[in-house]
Amino acid sequence: MTSTKSKPVLGAVQKQVPLILLVAGGIIGAIFLKDILDFQTLAENRERLIALRDAHYGWVAAAFVLAYAVLVAFSLPGATVATLTGGFLFSTFPGVLFNVSGATIGAVLLFLAARWGLGDRLAEKMQTSEGRIRKIKEGIDANQWEMLFLIRLIPVVPFFVANLVPALVGVAFLPFLVTTFLGIMPGALVYTSVGSGLGAIFERGETPDLGIIFSPSVLLPLLGLAALAALPAVVRAFRKTPGV
Repeated sequence: MTSTKSKPVLGAVQKQVPLILLVAGGIIGAIFLKDILDFQTLAENRERLIALRDAHYGWVAAAFVLAYAVLVAFSLPGATVATLTGGFLFSTFPGVLFNVSGATIGAVLLFLAARWGLGDRLAEKMQTSEGRIRKIKEGIDANQWEMLFLIRLIPVVPFFVANLVPALVGVAFLPFLVTTFLGIMPGALVYTSVGSGLGAIFERGETPDLGIIFSPSVLLPLLGLAALAALPAVVRAFRKTPGV
């Protein structure tokens, strides 16, 4: 018979089960899939994938979105290759929509697992704490949309970090969902468009330039979008400055 005192502990452990499973799956996947989910695998199986797509377009599209979601939820390696595959199989449009949908679903699953297991308690502790920690929490709450768009638009923030951190600081679900879907769209569009041209790259025996997102023609517009996303928070901070 379970004692009354042990019930809160048991409940806390049960809440962490989804997050533990995602972390464990990610570790196992990173070990066994790191040499499978790569560009070479895509190149070797391209004709088979195209034939399968042509025969069962709807099912392949659904399976692709599901596979992408699993990859993101478990933080498995190969997200960039998956995005290229979306462009290769489905062209830039609707490939970018399939890529963004799969990535968003996976991000939401990881976000919910982290928030359910740890995030709610951490956010509550931050809210009830004093001094600097509480000020950080209040700053996050006041600038949720801007913060979320920034970490999505700036390509140097790892995707799994951008999924976990909001959950651990108590970000609401709707802002996370909307900013994830819209915020990853520009970068996804770049890589999907690269993927749509993989046929010619395969024919030449070359590999795609995955550093294209850091080229000035791509990076500068992304930084411009990030600056626009941060502008409302900057204006609010400026208005609160004494003497302004």
